[in-house]
Formats: sequence, structure tokens, C-alpha cells
Amino acid sequence: MKRFEENAGGVAKSSPLVGRSAEPTIFELSSPGRSASSFRTTGITPINPEENLPKGLLRDEPLELPEVSERDLVGHYTRLASRQYSVDLGAYPLGSCTMKYNPKFADYVASMSGLSDVHPYSPAALTQGWLELIADAEEYLCEVTGMAAATFQPAAGAAGELTGLLIIGAYQRQVGSKARKIIIPDSAHGTNPASVTLGGFEVVTVPSDSRGLVDTAELAKVLDSDIAGMMMTNPNTLGLFEIEIAEIAAMVHEVGGLMYYDGANLNAVLGVSRPGDMGFDIVHSNLHKTFATPHGGGGPGSGPVAVTERLAPFLPGPRPRRVTGTDGCDTLEWFVPECSIGRVHSNHGNTVVVARALAYMLYNGSDGMRRVSDIAVLNANWLRKAISSSYEVPFGNLCMHEFVASAASIRKKTGAKALDIAKSLLGEGFHAPTVYFPLVVEEALMLEPTETESPQTLQALADALLKIASIAENEGSAPLQMQPTSTPVRRLDEAGAARHPILSYRPESS
Repeated sequence: MKRFEENAGGVAKSSPLVGRSAEPTIFELSSPGRSASSFRTTGITPINPEENLPKGLLRDEPLELPEVSERDLVGHYTRLASRQYSVDLGAYPLGSCTMKYNPKFADYVASMSGLSDVHPYSPAALTQGWLELIADAEEYLCEVTGMAAATFQPAAGAAGELTGLLIIGAYQRQVGSKARKIIIPDSAHGTNPASVTLGGFEVVTVPSDSRGLVDTAELAKVLDSDIAGMMMTNPNTLGLFEIEIAEIAAMVHEVGGLMYYDGANLNAVLGVSRPGDMGFDIVHSNLHKTFATPHGGGGPGSGPVAVTERLAPFLPGPRPRRVTGTDGCDTLEWFVPECSIGRVHSNHGNTVVVARALAYMLYNGSDGMRRVSDIAVLNANWLRKAISSSYEVPFGNLCMHEFVASAASIRKKTGAKALDIAKSLLGEGFHAPTVYFPLVVEEALMLEPTETESPQTLQALADALLKIASIAENEGSAPLQMQPTSTPVRRLDEAGAARHPILSYRPESS
């Protein structure tokens, strides 16, 4: 049997299974007749597919699944896990993604049997604890954001964006407006324009000014009665606080539009300022970024949407509410808001993520969450200053929780690109930052050190970035273009993988 191994150039090549350091696939460990588990007897008569299932539903050939022992199965996936980089191993400075270490007590809370063993369709009378948890989480989240009510149904930030846009559409229809345009800054997250389109609106882009902030003069030019709302992140994607946010919100409100807050960067202002006080009407928060849930690898995520009092009737339902019974005791029940846009997720969202978030908020308290933001901002500014001798930071001298450096001058002098620097950082033992985003910065390197990294880790990260820049300066781009050389997998042909993906495994005969 043969397998594929990617070499440094990203070209697949066949090689014998035996004697190779690279990990074989689980199929290559397969041997007919092996099993990872077995039961002596269940007392249940086995089903004969030919007798009990319609012939039209039967496969012509047996399903091609690996047959391996439990030892080989556990060993295979343990070896794969040991090759993966994670937030538990080191710094993960992906700008705008907030990939930070999460305290394990939050995982412990979410795995408690009283929470994890409850069926999502259990009636309210049997799930008062869960309803209490969700209601408390809503109360705290509204306090943090300055909103009046929230839904936890959206399963991610992008889902929260779409939910917010559907609420904007429902509100505009109720007030008799036919406005169909949403304004977004040119530095906005890539999901923003996609969500606008999915929500049935048209995108209107406003440019940044020389400070990296929304150009209010250009904003004024596009404001008219056809503007349904504006989506913003504050701090914005350049890691800068929009100091004219109150003025911007007033301008949008004046033409009948609503303000939507993309909460991807909420961890920069926890306990410091609230989106509701800035003038926003709708806020989505990323619990999987800000409030202690592992982020990445497909989830689980949660992007709850909080709104002002006038928009609460439009929230997805059902939502929990407190009611007083005839005996004078308070209980909780599910209800659907009167103008609800309908469900955006089955059941009540990814509720174990909500449990983690509530545990995190209770553990930190208001003063602790303020400290989260203070240290995130301090760490980002320390790292920005530490690498400023080799990397340009185009906008301003101060940042919030993240900043965008530029490798444009390094490329002009040496030929080394932002991608080469990012790949070289992998070889230094750190995860790469976000690259080539936002698009308003040439050769962008977007770095977010987060509040959970120690001064020693930040120093090591800065030293690695400075070392890479020095190599480019003294030896040119060639050494960096070969990086990484010390990782389990070398640099891949990413364009080829995207254009010609191999989506299923097919064994080859030797």
C-alpha cells in the first residue's frame, strides 16, 4: 500500500509506509478483521440488512472504513495531536481572532453532568437550572455591552452578524422604510460584506482616513434615506479606537439607520466602555473569543446578539423569562418575542459555550474583566514598540489589543514577503500572525498577543520577529522562503491545494 507525503515544495509523492517518520493515515494502519472494541453479547438479535432494510437503501459494496485495534487507534490520534500547535503550547498571535489560553475551570464547569446530560428538548419544568444559567448570562452580557436583551442562538460571530442584519431588515420593514443599504468601513472583517449580502442588503464601503479611522467626511456623502444601518468594529480591525464613534452613530441614526457592533474586538474594552454607550443598537459578542471557550478547528462557537429595548421584540425565540406563579414563586419559561425573526439555530444555541462564558464572567467579576482589557492593550503596545525598529506600524503610535505591522519596507529591501516572515515564525516555535489583512495595509502582519501571554513569552516573540527581519536584511529572502524547516510538515503548495483539493482517501495498490 502507498501513501502520500507532502515535501517542502508541496508536491505529493508516493513513498513506502514502512520506515517513514511521517504519520500514515488511519487507513494505512488498517488490517481486515481488526476491531477497536467488541462485546461478547448484547442479547439482541442482529439485523439482517437484506431482510430488514429496503433494497434501494443498501450499498452495492461494504462501506470502506479502517479496521484497526484500539491500541493503534489511540496511538495514531495521540501522535497526530502531539504534532499540532495549540493555545496550550504557546503564543498564538492571530490578529482579530483572539486565540488565547482559556482557564480549564471553565471546561470543568461546562462538563458537569447536571449541565451536559440534559436533553435539549427537555421541558422547562425539568430544566430550571439551565434556564437560570441562560437568563443570568444574558443579564451579565447586557451589562457588559450596554444592551437590554439578548439571544444565545447564533453559533458563531458570522451567524451573529446575519442575525443582526435580519433584525435590521425586520425593524426597517416595521417602520415602513425600504432602505436596502448597509455601510461598512474598508477595514472591516471579511465576513461583514458577506453577511450584508446574505441578509439581502447592498454593501456601501466608506474609506479610512490618514489616521486609520472612518473618514466622517466621506461617510456624510453616502448617508441618505436608503441607508438601513452601519456595521462597525470598535476598536477597528487596525487595532485603533474610533474616537468619533458617538458622532458617527448620530449621523447614521439621523437618516433612520441602525448601528451594528461587530464584537470581535470586545476584549479590548471590557469594563472600560460599552457599545451601547457608544450609540450602537445591536451587538454581537464572540463568546469563543472573549469569554473562555476554545476557538478554532470548527468550533464550538457562540455569537450571541444583544439589542436595545426597542429591538428586543425582533430577537430570535424562544428566550427565557421569569414569571410569578399563583403561589408567589418565580420560575422561568421559554417565550417567543412578538415580532421575532424566527429561529437561527436549533434548540437554544451552543449552550455549553454559554456555561463556560458565565463561569468566566463570574470568576473574573467586573474588576477582573477590566483587567483583561487593560493587560491585552498593554501587551499589544509593548510588542508593537519592541519590534518597531524593524517593522513599520502605519497608523499612529498607540493601539488597543492588537496592531497591524507592515513588512512592505522589508520586501522592498530584501524581497522577503509577509508570508515568508509568517512561515519563518513557525520555525521559531510560534504560530504565525494573520497576514495580508486588513487590505488597507501593504504586506500586513496583524498581531494580537492577548492578555494571557507573559512578559517572557512576549519577549521571545519579539526576539523571533527581530531575528527574522535581521536574516532578511543580512542574507536576503532565500533563507526565509525555505521556512519552516523544523515543523512536521514543510511549506505546502496552498494555492494548489485550494484549486485541486483531494477530498477523499483512496488507497493505492503496491
